[in-house]
Amino acid sequence: MQDITIQEAQETVDRWIKTYGVRYFSELTNLAILTEEVGEVARIIARKYGDQSCKASDEGKDLGDEMADVLWVLLCLANQTGIDLTAALQKNIDKKTKRDSTRHLNNPKLTDK
Repeated sequence: MQDITIQEAQETVDRWIKTYGVRYFSELTNLAILTEEVGEVARIIARKYGDQSCKASDEGKDLGDEMADVLWVLLCLANQTGIDLTAALQKNIDKKTKRDSTRHLNNPKLTDK
């Protein structure tokens, strides 16, 4: 599989929606779907890495596939709202770097014991 950029992912999702999806769901519907998909990721993590035990219905759940569902809906929302996620992510990284350049390094809670 070839690596794709965020921009290429946005374009691929847009083409898929226009080819197979008829149209985008409304932004509010996609927000609800995003919330549902994040919940599915949380469920798998709570059972695999947390303290909850698995149910029979949890068997065969694929964390990567569920994360991809989250990314898909996020890409849809970005397309619908005119957000260039590449630029938004870079701006966010810059903000975090400026704001937190020493904060985590100096946090005694994060040092090895």
